[in-house]
Amino acid sequence: MSFCAIDFGTSNSAIAIARPAPEGQTPGMRLVPLEGENLTMPTAVFYCTDTDDLPAQTWKGSTFDDNLPRTFGRAAVQAYVDGYEGRLMRSMKSILGTALVDQTTEVGHGFGVKYIDIITGYLRHLHSLAVQTGGQGLDSVVMGRPVFFVDDDAERDAAAQASLETAARAVGFRNVAFQFEPIAAAFDYEQQATKEELVLVADIGGGTSDFSVVRVGPKLAHKLDRRDDILANHGVHIAGTDFDRHVSLASVMPPMGFGGFGPSIHGQPPRPVPSRVYFDLTTWHLINTVYQPQRVAELRNMLDFYGDPVQHQRLMKVVLDRFGHALVGRAEAAKIAVAQGGSTDIDLSIIEKGLHSPLSAEQVIKALGDDLNRIVACARDTVAQAGLANGDISALYFTGGSTGLKLLTDQLEAAFPGARAVRGDRLASVATGLGLHAGRLFG
Repeated sequence: MSFCAIDFGTSNSAIAIARPAPEGQTPGMRLVPLEGENLTMPTAVFYCTDTDDLPAQTWKGSTFDDNLPRTFGRAAVQAYVDGYEGRLMRSMKSILGTALVDQTTEVGHGFGVKYIDIITGYLRHLHSLAVQTGGQGLDSVVMGRPVFFVDDDAERDAAAQASLETAARAVGFRNVAFQFEPIAAAFDYEQQATKEELVLVADIGGGTSDFSVVRVGPKLAHKLDRRDDILANHGVHIAGTDFDRHVSLASVMPPMGFGGFGPSIHGQPPRPVPSRVYFDLTTWHLINTVYQPQRVAELRNMLDFYGDPVQHQRLMKVVLDRFGHALVGRAEAAKIAVAQGGSTDIDLSIIEKGLHSPLSAEQVIKALGDDLNRIVACARDTVAQAGLANGDISALYFTGGSTGLKLLTDQLEAAFPGARAVRGDRLASVATGLGLHAGRLFG
């Protein structure tokens, strides 16, 4: 049986395959280089409709559907940044468990693709890279999954996993197993454990914040059935893309009218500018809905809602030139810059020459405060569900891209002052742990 493990993340993905081992021993696992020497790859797909004079280096390794070039990962993001005409798809994992998963979206020149087929195509690309590296076919896979794809809705959560399994089987996997991502991270942490201990895994990525309390130790590592060692797992559908949205609403969207008011008419109090378009423009998988002709026509007719017509003019520039994804990218970069240096200035000159918006640490704290409180509360609840006190946790293991936000990790460390804070590979710990589990399950 040939097998692998896939960490299909909201922001980044990775795949692990078996490393040969002597007969009778469990195979080791290794991560597959996906782009050059990079062991992780952005979960991104770009369909290009500008097919004239495409640079070979940009589209190396791309695949084609109905004559539309399609590329993945960093190359996909770069093609979008370089200004090629087409459709960038990110945060596809957020579609799982929603009505969008079976809907068709236009990717250019009237060509439509179902969202589930976009996910399948991305998984197929990972699969092909793994086959190239390992030199053999793959028929079994362990897929990572968040504790909850969808909060407080078991039916939609089950549908989300079923959709991901359907995509995996369409790629060619006959045997598909799932493991919770924070538990996989615990397996990665367990490789360094020297004694039995209780670890709280904080796996905070682009789409979800997941927590698990797991009993780990060198004597437990080779057990296939670890159900008795998983004391609790819990999660909330708040993470990096939500942080980016709040930062964008706090600093990027106000110059376009968000939070503003219209003119006073007949002495009546000014009415607020309608906010829906701004929420859609800051949510990755909804941005393209704003570009639909009917929405554009509606937005054109909203001028009277704006006390400052320049703000409406800027909004229409964003919509007509399709700058939504670029602005979310600027918000994400600003969030990271503030986390590293305390304040930054967001360049909005693509909208209007000289336009910019400052972002301070205080603004970020205010924008993210409610989300961070909910994440910390979720961590506390996870420990309580395990029947433990906060002081019973000996280690707090951080993984996931959003654990690079010091504001967040500081609050979690403060909630568990007696626990040793350990930082894993933010982008690869889950994939490594899924690989360990796949080796035990299928090896």
